[in-house]
Amino acid sequence: MFKPLSVYIGLRYTRAKRRNHFISFISLTSMLGIALGITVLITVLSVMNGFDYQIKRRIFSMANQVTITTLNQGITNWQALSRKVAATTDVTGVAPFVNGQGMLSNKGVVRAVIINGIAPKSKQNVFELGDKIVAGSLTALKPGNFGIVMGDKLAQYLGLQIGAKVTLFTPQINVSPAAVMPRFKRFTLVGIFHAGTGFEFNTRLAYINIHDAQALYQLGSRITGLRLKLDDLYKAPQVVTRLAAKLTDNFWITDWTQQFGSFFKAIAMEKTMMFLILLLIIAVAVFNLVSTLVMVVTDKQADIAILRTLGASPRFITTVFIIQGLLVGLFGTLLGLIGGVLLATHVTKIFDLIQTYFHIQFLSSSVYYVNYLPSRLQWPDVWHICIAALVMSLVATIYPAWRASRVQPAEALRYE
Repeated sequence: MFKPLSVYIGLRYTRAKRRNHFISFISLTSMLGIALGITVLITVLSVMNGFDYQIKRRIFSMANQVTITTLNQGITNWQALSRKVAATTDVTGVAPFVNGQGMLSNKGVVRAVIINGIAPKSKQNVFELGDKIVAGSLTALKPGNFGIVMGDKLAQYLGLQIGAKVTLFTPQINVSPAAVMPRFKRFTLVGIFHAGTGFEFNTRLAYINIHDAQALYQLGSRITGLRLKLDDLYKAPQVVTRLAAKLTDNFWITDWTQQFGSFFKAIAMEKTMMFLILLLIIAVAVFNLVSTLVMVVTDKQADIAILRTLGASPRFITTVFIIQGLLVGLFGTLLGLIGGVLLATHVTKIFDLIQTYFHIQFLSSSVYYVNYLPSRLQWPDVWHICIAALVMSLVATIYPAWRASRVQPAEALRYE
C-alpha cells in the first residue's frame, strides 16, 4: 500500500476520471491560468532586468563610481593620495583627472563641452572608454600633441573627422597691455567614441591628455581629483564612508548614487510594482482553484463520508484535498516555469522578428536607450515567482479542505 494514504487518495482524485467534466475543465483552466501568469511574470521581469542592465552598462562605462576632489584649487601630492586610496577595501582602480569647461569652435559652429584631462594608460583601469572608440585611438592622446577625443554626435555637429583641427576656448583669460583675451588652443581630433544614447555622453564630453589639460587650465602639477573603480559598484556608499574617515576634511568625496541614485531607485520601484500587479494574474487563477476544490468537495461528499465511517480523521480529509490542490498548483507552476524561461531567453529574437516582418520600429534608442527588447533572466526572480505561486496555491486549498473535513457522514449518505 502506498503511504501515506492521504497522499495516495489525493493523487487518485487528481488523475481519476470524474463524472462531472465541468470540474475537470475548471481544474485545467486553473492550472493553465497559473502557468500563464508565471510565464508572463518571468518574461516581464526579465525584460525589465535587461533594460536595467543596459542602462547601467551605458552609465557606468562613462560615469564615475567614486570621485575624490578638493575644496581648494586642485590636489598637489596626488600620487601619495592615490596609493593611500588604492589600499582601501573594494577599490580596484584609481586614476587622476582634470576637469574643466570649454567651448569647441569650428567654422563658426560652437558647442559647450566638459573637458576631461585623463592619463590614457591608467584610465583603462577605471572605465571602458577605449572599448567605445569607433575611429582613431585613445593612445594618440600623448602629452604635448594636444589631441582630443570626443563623441560621434559632437564631432558630427562640429563637422569634424579624424585629423581635423578644432579650437578650444576656456573660461580663463590672458591679460596683456593691449587687451584681455580668452585662453584658447588648437587641438587635433585623434579619436571618436560612441557611448550609446540617452545620457548625452556623445554630445557633451571631450577628452584630452592630462598634461595638456594641466597646461591649458594653468594647474601646474596639480589635478582636479581622483576617479575610483570598485569591485562592486553597489558598495560605493560604504567606500565613501571609509574614505571620509581616512582622509582629511579638505577632500570632497562623492559617488554615483548622488547623481544617478534616484533614477535607479525609480527603476527598482517600477520592477517591484510590476511584480505585484502581475502577481494578480496568478491570484485570479488561484481563485479558480478555490472554486474547483469546492466543487470537488461537493462531488466527493459520499466518498468523504465513507472514509469518515472507516475511521478517517478530519485532519486526514483535510490533507487529501490540500494535496489535490497543491498538485494543480505544482503542475501549473512547472508549466509556467518552463514557458517563462523559454520565452524570456528568446523574447529578444521574437521581438526582432516581429519588427522585421511588419517593418515597424517599436522601440527608439532616443526614448528607451535601446532600439531592441533586452532580456536578462535572473534565477532569484524565477524562484521568488514560483515560491509565491506555490504559497498562494497552498492558501487556496485551506478553505475547501476545511470544508471537506466538516462533512458529516450521516448527512452525506442520507440520499445515497
